[in-house]
Amino acid sequence: MLRSQKKLGEILLERGLIRQDELDAALAQQRRTKEFLGKILVKTGMIKERELLETLSAQFNIPFISVKDRYINWEFVKTFSASLIVDYGCFPLERDDWSVTIAITNPLDAWALAEAERQAGGLRLKIVLVSSEEMAGLLQRYQQYMRGNIPGMFK
Repeated sequence: MLRSQKKLGEILLERGLIRQDELDAALAQQRRTKEFLGKILVKTGMIKERELLETLSAQFNIPFISVKDRYINWEFVKTFSASLIVDYGCFPLERDDWSVTIAITNPLDAWALAEAERQAGGLRLKIVLVSSEEMAGLLQRYQQYMRGNIPGMFK
């Protein structure tokens, strides 16, 4: 993951999405709460989630995509733990001979990325960003799929 030399706050200021006083307030809150800066900015309404994800996409050179109507290969998804998918919010989308593509909402979540990398079994991890709304949709589809297949697991 190639990262820009600029920090998130700097990029948001340059893009005119926040003012310096808003950044200062969010940074002060971040020092108190230890939350991710982007999460604070969205939660307080200073920026929209889409603006955050577009900025993170540019900062980390990670594609920001839509997965709304994407085909899901459930046999592939089942090779990853429910914990990775539900608890860490890392949704496996596809695999090729060398890599696994994982959808996430936060590219700064080191624990989630480390766990995804571990479960990728030596394959290169490709990260794509999705909105929290689309991730919720993926998780809902996953839970429906798993509920529908539980009886078959005990045959």
